[in-house]
Amino acid sequence: MIETILIEGFIYGIMVLGLFISYRTLNFCDMTVDGAFPMGGCILAACLTHGMSPVVGILLAFVGGCIAGLCTTLLYTKLRVPDLLAGILMMTMLYSINLRIMSNRANISFLRIPTTFSKITDFTVNHFPSIPSETGILVFLIIFIVIFKLLLDLFFHTDLGLTMGALGSNQQMVISQGVNPQIVRGIGVCFGDGLAALSGAYASMYNGFADVGSGTGIIVSGLASLMLGEFIIRSNKIGWITLRVLIGSIIYRALMFIARRYGHYIHLTANDLKLITGLLIIICLIIANLKGKSNFSQHLKRPAKKGSEVQEAK
Repeated sequence: MIETILIEGFIYGIMVLGLFISYRTLNFCDMTVDGAFPMGGCILAACLTHGMSPVVGILLAFVGGCIAGLCTTLLYTKLRVPDLLAGILMMTMLYSINLRIMSNRANISFLRIPTTFSKITDFTVNHFPSIPSETGILVFLIIFIVIFKLLLDLFFHTDLGLTMGALGSNQQMVISQGVNPQIVRGIGVCFGDGLAALSGAYASMYNGFADVGSGTGIIVSGLASLMLGEFIIRSNKIGWITLRVLIGSIIYRALMFIARRYGHYIHLTANDLKLITGLLIIICLIIANLKGKSNFSQHLKRPAKKGSEVQEAK
């Protein structure tokens, strides 16, 4: 149970990190994620069925997601299409592209195809039969996530990373520094969609199949994970921010696991998971609005400073 929650939390946490870059850092509403996520699994499936290495398939999945993000950015910057509409257009087109990638097959099973996770599972079973078979996958993901998080934190301390963070808050300041915001935004969106495709490739390996419909509603679950993490940890330091993204992903997957396992007691089924996700986001928004109103009211109730009193007296 715990292994499953952590594995799913880390795998989908990669996608949530991509959403964090697009939605929180760049303030860019990127709906391409719903198409880039299954695209990663489709590219991996195409590579594996043609006898290529899983490592090569994972790298190509990341590159494919970056290309999808680049197309969305070009629609936004060159054709002046709004970011939301550009993402929806790209997400819609990616469905047909993903079918083409998998030779017009909607689903490909990895049952008889060796993957990175299947090799790790076999190694764990053969050499450590006393521990659960999924422990090896969990250890692999922990090592990967720790290294990736450290590299991402270092990136946001570079000039490009700092500029990317400033772009989402104040675009005019970035322009005044002589930086082209279109290039910076394009890099961020490409990287975010690349992470979504990478997450989709890992998810398909873990599930044992690639499906063109696996990305339906994935962006909603990612936003729910983002909001849950923001309630757990409140900090402006990038190390804590990326950590809370991963924690939010794990918490969300734990809630979904509990709903699947024990939901029948309150007559919940797997068909209700999307409803639960939507309600989670609505609850998070309500709590955020209430906190914002309470902070504003506390600010109004603060006593005026002496300087301001003197000015009012004058």
